[in-house]
Order: sequence, then structure tokens, then C-alpha cells
Amino acid sequence: MQELPGEFTTFDFIPGIPAPFNFALAILSNQKMLTLGEKIQTAPPLIPMLIEGQPFIDAQDELSVTEFMRKYGMPERINKEVFIAMAKALDFIDPDKLSMTVVLTAMNRFLNESNGLQMAFLDGNQPDRLCEPMKQHIESRGGKVVLNSPVKEIVTNDDGSIKELKMRSGKSVVADEYVSAMPVDIVKRMVPKKWANMPYFRQFDELEGIPVINLHMWFDRKLKAVDHLCFSRSPLLSVYADMSVTCKEYYDDDASMLELVFAPCSPLAGGSVNWISKSDEEIIDATMGELARLFPTEIAADEKWPATKNQGPDGEARLVKYAVVKVPRSVYAAIPGRNKYRPSQVTPIPHFTLAGDWTSQKFLGSMEGAVLGGKLAAEVVAKRAKGLPLPEIKEIQPHIVEAAAKHEAKDPPGVKGDGAIAFGGGATLGKKEEKLLREVDPSQFAAAA
Repeated sequence: MQELPGEFTTFDFIPGIPAPFNFALAILSNQKMLTLGEKIQTAPPLIPMLIEGQPFIDAQDELSVTEFMRKYGMPERINKEVFIAMAKALDFIDPDKLSMTVVLTAMNRFLNESNGLQMAFLDGNQPDRLCEPMKQHIESRGGKVVLNSPVKEIVTNDDGSIKELKMRSGKSVVADEYVSAMPVDIVKRMVPKKWANMPYFRQFDELEGIPVINLHMWFDRKLKAVDHLCFSRSPLLSVYADMSVTCKEYYDDDASMLELVFAPCSPLAGGSVNWISKSDEEIIDATMGELARLFPTEIAADEKWPATKNQGPDGEARLVKYAVVKVPRSVYAAIPGRNKYRPSQVTPIPHFTLAGDWTSQKFLGSMEGAVLGGKLAAEVVAKRAKGLPLPEIKEIQPHIVEAAAKHEAKDPPGVKGDGAIAFGGGATLGKKEEKLLREVDPSQFAAAA
């Protein structure tokens, strides 16, 4: 806690008590964050969510978290004590920039699902413990997983339907069904000229991925830790965990390995610095300064990291090594007013379906949203195969329809370069990658206003 450096506070959910009573009891039993009066003040604005459900949640998308708080008379301190951490954990954005729909979506799960706040970690690295079992599952049923085969172009027929996928290798792929799970920023670079004036695709212009940075930091000794994901109200850090405690593969009795999300990283998210443009050393120094402030009795004053210079004699932990993974375009920026532009999985193109956490579904841009978006896309494909009626295409805003008619269609720029960042992922940023990013996404290097 910021007022109690080095200490953690928790919301304890008692097993066996159903939602929403377990959630209410967890809030009431925490005596460190909000007073009883503040807790009582916080409850009435959430009642419409319980009564009206999803329609009320969706209607709050035009308001930021702080705007919603002030509209409904919630105490200002709940922003400092709760919503800052929630907003940064849910979408890497400060609460004055984040749509209230995102927070209400999460809270609705907490209030309606007894295990809505349950969290877990993989017991090892993702390629071995997540991706490989999925690959084996697909192959055991006759499927095939092809890697390192990027699409160069979606080739269309005269009527706009897909003729084939042209690969960078020169090969062409023809299929019965095409499903795209590309991030929105990558899809926008691949939309064929034949589709460019369709309102369905023009609404993508209203969505963009948000920058985020993941940090991996190894220390020379054990830090105070809990076996859980930790939420931070730091201006620079979002969520973090000590992997030497939470993950079997990295378990270590003697030294900590922290994984942290560094956010917000840009003015779009509420930050004052475009951190993607900063060096790894600058990012780690800023992080060490925050860790020193939050854990003053543990982090040592280290001349290598100037931000720790004011540390007292009690701190002894020093950084041994680190890795900085930059994701210039992560989940879509859930700023107010964006939810209505998230497209349905059904598209106007025959046999072409969209998946992805940014498509229209009840969860936010997240792992849960990605899974649900994929499930909804699979349902579309299955219904089409069985000749069943498909869901309606989500209503498109009138101003998008008008703008689409005036749009000057051009050939898509396509994806330039190789590697994870080129296709919307994250990676350590070397000189080659930075040069390419400056070319294709110069806003990441613009000076913050």
C-alpha cells in the first residue's frame, strides 16, 4: 500500500459463500482501504447494474471511470484506492481515460459469479505449457498448425469475396472458410481495396491498440511476496507477480523474479511519456524507483539505477538482470465511446469471420475476451456449415456509414517487416526493430504534449 510501504492489502473471499454476498463481505472486511461510509456511498451507483444488467453496462461506455464516479456521487477516494489499480489492470489505462463499461463488466462478473475473481498461473512457460498442448489437440484430430507463414495479401474476386490468401512465400491458400484473429491494427493494414468503402470495415478506424511494456526482473535475494497476482496503484506499474512464488518453473527459495506490467505507456492511456520510445535502461530505472518507493526496506540504493539513490540502509536487494518486452499495439484502447465500434464476428464478406478480443463480446480486451471472441467465431463457422441462420451483423453507426461512402479506397499497405512486433505482438526492441517501428508507427516516438 502507498500509505504503508512494503505492505499488501487483500480482499478475502470466503469459500462456500455465493456471489454477490462473498464480494460484499470481502469489501466490508477490508479495513485498510475505504471507510465504512465510503463503502456505503459506493454501493448505490452499482444497483442499476444489478437490476438492468448488460444494457446499463453498455450505456456507460460514453463515460470515463472518473466521470461516472462524479455523476453518481461516489467518493473521490475510491478512485485512488480502487479504480486506479482496476483500470490499469483491466486495460493499462488510467481511470480518467478508461470507459466505465470496462470496470462495470469486471464488477458484474465479481457480483454474479462466485469464482469471478479466481486467478491462476501457468506452471511454466507459455510455449510449452499452453501452446504445445493446444497444437497437439488440433493435430490429434487431423488438423495442422503452420507457423512462420505470414499472409502477404487477401486477394478478392470482382464481387469482393475472397479468392485466395497470397503468402509471403509466394504460395496461395484457398479455403472453404477464412477466420482472422489478427489484432485490429494489423487487420486495418490488410483490408483489401474492394472492402475499403464498406461501413463494417471503416469502423475499425475508431479502434487502436494501446502500448504496454512487460518487464522481467531478477533480483539477488528474496523479496516479500504473496502467491497471487498483485495490483498496484503506482503511476507507472500495473500488475505484477513474483514468479519465484507463483510459478512452478521459476520457483526459487533464495531469489525473486518479478514480472511486471509497465503502464500507462502513452498519452492515449493517460501517461505523460511515450515510454515505447525510451531505452530499456530508462524504463528499468523508472521501475526501480517505483519499487524502491513501494518497498523501501527491501530495494537497495544502487548507483547503477539513479532512481534508487534515496534508499535507506535497510534495503539490500539488487537487480541482477532484466528483460524489457515492448508491445507497441496491445489490446484495443477502451477509451469512452469505443464499444459501439467493436465489430460482430459475422462480416459482410461470404465465408470470412472475425475473431479476437477486440470484436464484439461481453468481455473486454483480455484473454477471456479472446477466448469468447474465438468461440463466437467458431459458432458462426459451424452454423454456416450446417446451413443455420447466422447472427445479425452488429449495427453500424450512421456517421461511419456516411464516412465510408466518401472514403477514397486504396490498396492496403500490408504488414512490413518480420517478427512479433510487426504482427502486433511484443518483443525486445533492438536497433533493427526500432527502425522499422519508427517507419510504420511513428506516433510511438512523438513527444508527449
